[in-house]
Amino acid sequence: MQVQPLLPSSLSRRAFAGGLLLTTGAFAADAPPKRVAAIVTVYHHNSHADVIVSRILQSHTLDGKGTWPPGAGWPKLKLVSLFIDQDHEKDIGKQLAAEHGVPLVKTIEEALTLGGKSLAVDGVLLIGEHGKYPLSETGQTMYPRRRFFEETAAVFRRTGRSVPVFSDKHLSWNWADAKWMYDTSRELNFPMMAGSSVPGLWRRPALEMQLGARATEAVALSYGPLEGYGYHGLEALQCLVERRTGGETGVAAVQFMEGPAVWEEMKKGRFSREVFQAALDACENKAWLKKPPEEQVKNPAAFFIEYRDGFKATLIHGLREWVVAWREKGRKDLPATAFWTQEARPFGHFGYLLQGVEKMIYTGKPTWPVERTLLVTGVLAGIFESRRQGGKRLETPHLNVTYKPTFTWRDPGPPPTGRPLQGA
Repeated sequence: MQVQPLLPSSLSRRAFAGGLLLTTGAFAADAPPKRVAAIVTVYHHNSHADVIVSRILQSHTLDGKGTWPPGAGWPKLKLVSLFIDQDHEKDIGKQLAAEHGVPLVKTIEEALTLGGKSLAVDGVLLIGEHGKYPLSETGQTMYPRRRFFEETAAVFRRTGRSVPVFSDKHLSWNWADAKWMYDTSRELNFPMMAGSSVPGLWRRPALEMQLGARATEAVALSYGPLEGYGYHGLEALQCLVERRTGGETGVAAVQFMEGPAVWEEMKKGRFSREVFQAALDACENKAWLKKPPEEQVKNPAAFFIEYRDGFKATLIHGLREWVVAWREKGRKDLPATAFWTQEARPFGHFGYLLQGVEKMIYTGKPTWPVERTLLVTGVLAGIFESRRQGGKRLETPHLNVTYKPTFTWRDPGPPPTGRPLQGA
């Protein structure tokens, strides 16, 4: 599947500082705010709805006081409607909507039209994360991301107009829905972005893979819930390796493995012990590394990924950080970097995510390629299917997603001052 992502304009390139958007660089300071609708699963304290949508209502510091990130000011977006799919016992969305005069609507169509016949917003935020939803046969949460997108696209079709759309995290638990969403965005010709805050995270050390690097192998570390955080680990991996020589070529096969067999595969050379060690050496918290990981992590999981151009990557899940290390031809050292999140309010990394979305809504050009999220969604779905089939290696001819990276990460500078997670 040959795709051609939209390249940033010279205006949007000038709008970057520290690798991310400076609001005043993308449009005039007195430009009217763009009107957005938010479609969310649930809206409670520290949910994705809170750490993304609340920034529009309460500034990037989530308290109505801050102008961080540097130069960004208050987000230049105006929330004009809010749809919440499920009630939550600790919901805060309804109160915030009332406090800020935002209509709380009963349907996605109403969110986009404000009850009229025409599309009445400049952008749409689809946040299908958190909430109580059933599991698929592969064990993945069936968040209503396609439903949110499908009802949004139906309004676009009916009104004959479309606007930029952002869909949080991976597109779906299955490839068919993800591909349909991508194809529909191309059919209706509207800018689309997806994914999480991970590609814009702080990196320690502050490294980006050089564009065109002759990389041959990468090893990533990940932790936490297998789907939700495994996705983050894959995204950290992909935002780096897509920059290798030739750009992204797609994935030929995937395989899931768990238990001591993972360490046996390392001994056999399926993935490099040296590159794995480089990733371990880049971990921020080294206290737990006093013993070899083989002795400490008795039940690791591994995602083996074979790319169509011969590049190979392995994600080892069950460790304690998101780290990626890689090998390049002709380079003696093994670059590695840890992806650092602010585990305190206001979760500054979501500020950079929202800035990227804001930039797309103003310029009509995706800040980073949705093809990355499409590919990672397909890889994750394949990994879970391999798991369901007992760890069978699966060929993935459908993951022939090719694209060129359109975003270069740079160190965004220090995070905002953190506050307790349970505080305001």
